[in-house]
Amino acid sequence: MQQVYLDNSSTTKVCREAVNAVIKTMTETFGNPSSLHSIGFAAERALADARTQVASVLSAKPEEITFTSGGTESNNLAVFGAAQSRRKRGNRIVTTAIEHPSVLIPMQQLERQGFEVVYLQPDKSGHIEPQQLFDAVNANTILVSMMAVNNEVGSILPIDAARTAIDRAQAPALLHVDAVQAFGKLNLRPGRRGIDLMTVSSHKIHGPKGAGALFIRKGTHILPRTFGGGQENNLRPGTEAMPAICGFGAACAALPNAEEERKKIAELNTYLRAGLAKLPEVVMNSSEDALPYVLNLSAGRVKAQTMLNFLSEHNIYVSSGSACAKGAKSHVLTALGFSPMRINSALRVSFCRYNTKEDCDAFLTVLQDGLATLQKA
Repeated sequence: MQQVYLDNSSTTKVCREAVNAVIKTMTETFGNPSSLHSIGFAAERALADARTQVASVLSAKPEEITFTSGGTESNNLAVFGAAQSRRKRGNRIVTTAIEHPSVLIPMQQLERQGFEVVYLQPDKSGHIEPQQLFDAVNANTILVSMMAVNNEVGSILPIDAARTAIDRAQAPALLHVDAVQAFGKLNLRPGRRGIDLMTVSSHKIHGPKGAGALFIRKGTHILPRTFGGGQENNLRPGTEAMPAICGFGAACAALPNAEEERKKIAELNTYLRAGLAKLPEVVMNSSEDALPYVLNLSAGRVKAQTMLNFLSEHNIYVSSGSACAKGAKSHVLTALGFSPMRINSALRVSFCRYNTKEDCDAFLTVLQDGLATLQKA
């Protein structure tokens, strides 16, 4: 059977445009962008072009883009950099209980440093209500950090309400949005929405691993986490990872229209949901209004890892939640209040522009076989 890859929220296949850009950067424009000779100048131009390509997706200025090694580094730079830069102006930080570990673990570290961190709890659909933000953000709040789209269930969080909450409270807070799962899928436009910091990643949009970016709105000041050369406005010192960065830029340039592509993915999501509805053992964990790229479900009484192994043996590839968790119990589904059995049997299907209805059919067939076989064991 041909491979069916439905784990695109974990990582994506690198598109041909990005592959070509990586090869060109490694073999032609291979210089150090800081070198003062023609090969270095060519690399500097390539770096500037990539910055412009990433900025374009966000309707941002190129100088508002700081390149990093990926989403985790961008989140760490945003959270620690914002909190430390505003420490004299307040002590309260507001986030949610369903953030990625690269936000939650830094938050725990900040708590140990004396910051007060408020974790907003979702409802059973993964939603955070605007009123929760209005109640939590006060004049002592220095940072609100919230993902745009949850990586496990696809719920869309109210980032505009976060901006409103900050303004209503007249708080000195910066607004950080982890947009790794939304980048290229929603029209984000952070500068127009009052978002100060936004995290994006290359390998979620068919670019290479090892590159990401932090949008930093013009006039926003955060403190660096590492020190050395003056690269990336002194926020991310060290010679830039040019092949990954140029591949990232090329992947951005190759992105289809976000709205049109989302409609196509929504059709796949609806098609798969209809097939899953015919399997009485399956329970949906993603709400109908979630971003259609992500569909989380629980498969009867079969442990997720057991079902993953069965699917993999038949060349079907999904995940049991966040790839970063490596099989650990989902803190997201726990926060949603699901039973241990429902959590332990949860699978995440995540789509990309290369997926088809035939992929959905193959998954449904093997899943049904797996339920029939494994629930007897």
